[in-house]
Amino acid sequence: MTRLLHRKIGAPLPHAVSGQGVTITDSAGRSYIDGSGGAAVSCLGHDHPEVLAAMKAQMERLSYAHTSFFTTDAAEELAERLTALAPDPLNWLYLVSGGSEAVEAALKMARQYYVEIGQPQRRHIIARRQSYHGNTIGALAAGGNAMRRVQFQPILPETHHVSPCYPYRDKGPDETPEAYAARLVQELEQKIEELGGDQVMAFVAEPVVGATMGAVAAVADYFQRIRALCDRHGILLILDEVMCGMGRTGSLFAFEQEGVVPDIVTIAKGMGGGYQPVGGVLLSQQIYEAFRDGSGLFQHGHTYIGHPIATAAANKVVEILTRPGLMDQVTHLGTRLQAGLDAALGQSPHVGDIRGRGLFRGIEIVSDKDDKIPFDPARKIHAGIKAEAMAEGLLCYPMGGTIDGVHGDHVLLAPPYICTEDEIDQIVERLARAIRRVTEG
Repeated sequence: MTRLLHRKIGAPLPHAVSGQGVTITDSAGRSYIDGSGGAAVSCLGHDHPEVLAAMKAQMERLSYAHTSFFTTDAAEELAERLTALAPDPLNWLYLVSGGSEAVEAALKMARQYYVEIGQPQRRHIIARRQSYHGNTIGALAAGGNAMRRVQFQPILPETHHVSPCYPYRDKGPDETPEAYAARLVQELEQKIEELGGDQVMAFVAEPVVGATMGAVAAVADYFQRIRALCDRHGILLILDEVMCGMGRTGSLFAFEQEGVVPDIVTIAKGMGGGYQPVGGVLLSQQIYEAFRDGSGLFQHGHTYIGHPIATAAANKVVEILTRPGLMDQVTHLGTRLQAGLDAALGQSPHVGDIRGRGLFRGIEIVSDKDDKIPFDPARKIHAGIKAEAMAEGLLCYPMGGTIDGVHGDHVLLAPPYICTEDEIDQIVERLARAIRRVTEG
C-alpha cells in the first residue's frame, strides 16, 4: 500500500527501477521506449555516463551551498556557457529548480523591472488561451488552460488571454498564414489598448505550444509581429521555452527559428536532461541594468537555486547539446518521425493533424477527420492511448482538452535526441497500433 499522494489516487503505477539509453525498465522486467522523454525532459536519454561523471565529481567536492552566502564554480560556468550561447541582449542567467519556478521568477522580474525604472503602474500580464506555463499560482494564472485553472480560479491573480496561434482549427480556409498572423496580432493590440498600453508589463507565450495543444508552432511572421507590437508599447516579451527549448525543435533555443529575441526566456526540462531538478531565466542586459542601478537586487529566491550538483549536471548536458552535429541529428530524426507518422497515421479517419518541429511532434485525434469533430470527452481517448501505448512498451504524452480545456485529444512525442532511426521507427509503429486500437475499437 502506498503512502504517496500520487497524481491520480487509486491508480496503481509500475515501479521504474532502471533506465538505459532511450528505455526505462520496471520492476516486472518490462522495458519501455521513452518516446516522450517523460515530459520532454530526458533529451539525452537515461544513464548518460558523462553527465553522471560530472555529477559525481561535483558531489565529491561540494554538495550544497546557499546562494545568499556563496557562489560556486558549477553555477558560474553554467551561466557563462548559456549566456555565450544566447543571442544579445540575453546576457544574464537566474537559476531555479524547474519550469514553474522559472516562469514565476520571470513574471516577478517583469514587475520589478517596471518598478525600478519608474513605471509602477504596469501590472497587466497577457498570455494566450490553451497555453501552459506551470502549476504554481502565478504560472498557472499566466497559463490559459481552462481545465487546469477552473478550481483554482478564485485564488489566481488577474491575467488576460488572447487567442492562440492554432492554424489547424482557427486559420480560415482562404486565409494566408500572413493574414492569419496579422489577425491574431491585431487581437492582441486591441487587448493592449483595452487595458492601456502603459498598463501592460508583459506578453507571455510558448514558441511551440507543448502539453496543452501538442507541438503547435506559430505561422509565418507571427512572432516578429508580436515583437514589434511589444516594442511599440514598451512591453516585455517573455517566451516560455521550458518544454520546447534546449534543442527540442532542432535549435538550442526555439525562438531562433522565429527571427526574434525575447526580453526574458524561461528554460528547464531539457536543460538538465532529467538528471537533476534545474531551470533558469535568461534576461536582457536592460533588465539587469535596471536592477543593478536601482535597488541592487532581484527580490526573489528559493533554497535550492543554483544547486551545485544540479548546475554541474546542466552544464554537462548543455555542453553535449551544443556539440557539432547534435542539432542536425534532432532535425534529421524529427523529419523521419514526421514522415513515419504521416505514413502510418495520415490516412486514419481519426487523425486530424500531425505537426511539430524537430523531435517535438503532436498528433491531434478526432472523431471525424473531415469536420475536425473531437471525440466525446467522456470517452477519455487520450487516457486510452496512453494505456495502450504502455502495453506496447512505449511511453508517450497524451492529453485531453486540446481545443478549449475540455474537448479534444492529442498525443505529444518528445523522444531523446540520442535515438537511432530504428528506435524512431519503433515509436511510430507502437503508437500507431495503440491509436488504432483505441479509435477504431
